[in-house]
Amino acid sequence: MGSFPQVDPKYGKVLASRQVPREEWHEHQKWVRYYLHFCDKYRHAPDDPENIPLFIGKLASKNQTSAQQDQARRAIEFYFVLLSPEPPCQQRAVSDVPAVSEVKGNFTVVKKQDAVSHYHQVSKRETDYSLPENREKSACSHMHADSVIERVNAGWRDVETKLKDEILLRHYSPRTLQAYAGWMRKLRGFMLNKNPLELTGTDVKSFLTDLAVKKQVSASAQNQAFNALLFLFRHVLKKELGDLSDTPRAKRSRHIPTVLSKHEVDALFAGLKEPYKLLAMIMYGCGLRLSEVATLRIHNFNFNTGMLSIQFGKGGKSRTVPLPNKINSEIMRQFEKVRMLHQEDIKQGYAGVFLPASFEKKAKYAAREFAWQWFFPAQSLTNIEATRELRRYHVHETNIQKAIKAAAHKAKIPKRVTPHTLRHTFATHLLQANYDIRQIQQMLGHSDVRTTMIYTHTIRTDLKPLRSPLDETITSDVISYRVQGDLK
Repeated sequence: MGSFPQVDPKYGKVLASRQVPREEWHEHQKWVRYYLHFCDKYRHAPDDPENIPLFIGKLASKNQTSAQQDQARRAIEFYFVLLSPEPPCQQRAVSDVPAVSEVKGNFTVVKKQDAVSHYHQVSKRETDYSLPENREKSACSHMHADSVIERVNAGWRDVETKLKDEILLRHYSPRTLQAYAGWMRKLRGFMLNKNPLELTGTDVKSFLTDLAVKKQVSASAQNQAFNALLFLFRHVLKKELGDLSDTPRAKRSRHIPTVLSKHEVDALFAGLKEPYKLLAMIMYGCGLRLSEVATLRIHNFNFNTGMLSIQFGKGGKSRTVPLPNKINSEIMRQFEKVRMLHQEDIKQGYAGVFLPASFEKKAKYAAREFAWQWFFPAQSLTNIEATRELRRYHVHETNIQKAIKAAAHKAKIPKRVTPHTLRHTFATHLLQANYDIRQIQQMLGHSDVRTTMIYTHTIRTDLKPLRSPLDETITSDVISYRVQGDLK
């Protein structure tokens, strides 16, 4: 990674004017350096406000905390004040920046960028900053503009806090919070930091149209953006979006999933090292999703019944699936590895594994119990800055994806292989073994059997074999018609 850009020394004056404590200056400058590096890496203009939500989204994908994301956002917002090329009295909130201006006689007519077009007249004398009275007005205008910007930024921070509260109130998953907050930030950047209380359904329609027409994002991304903004308006802003039926939307298509053969599955396992080999075997043997296998805990395994329980899977649903007997010895070896690691962690005085917030308050010592340890733990402990605790996280999903992709490349499998491919292969191989599709539906955790029916397109059935005309020997009987007799 290249060196990070240096921050303009004048940035300290901006922080001082915002009454930021000097001990926090280093953190603010750090975030600005990261932001400038982000813009340089992805070829973004540093003075474009639309880059702020993109950068914050990048921080969220790197598992930065909400407090760190808020601090980074404030640091960049202060930096934008430094980038402003306008004279002090012309600095306004981003939503108030003039879009069109023209001189008519002794007046300048300015059309402003906001939901409703406005016009105001400013005399040429009032724009002459060499006059003493105008310099005083300039300073007052500067203070007023700063207060407007800060009110807008505070409004967005308040909206994001309320969005988080509404999602947690409904017990939605952290991924839903991350996705919805990301779309909210993208809307904020698209609307040039417009006051959130002034947002309308027309603004959302323009944003969704831009996603569909200009950015041409996938149908699933468009649907997710629509659902996120609908939730934002209804439950946070307490507004209705109105009729968006004429908004361009991509039609979501159903793709036939990629499936591996039994030989390809064995070749993939041969290219994996522990713990990823056992992890992939469990995904294929039990039909688990990537998030489900990564978050397995010791207490999810029940060897008395030979079952594996998946708690709080996709949609908050739980289910049980049979454990493959073939990998019992590998599972027991992993148990012993986790037990030894847990004993070492206890000696170091660590605070335990991460638990759901509500459960950790209820059972404060559960995080250190062996039953709650991750079955696939991360290699290193995580330092929690807020509490100065050492915690253990599970193996990161990105590492699993990289390991399986590398193993598929090593095995020279001519298919696009991801961890989810193992789940598709699990369902397809069960169908080939003539298992009932309702059983497969329950093992996969699908709410609707129509979702499971997609796997019927990945197998060849013996009931009505479909053959290509090239593989068939087509014979035809010559049929003669007695035309005269038939027509009479």
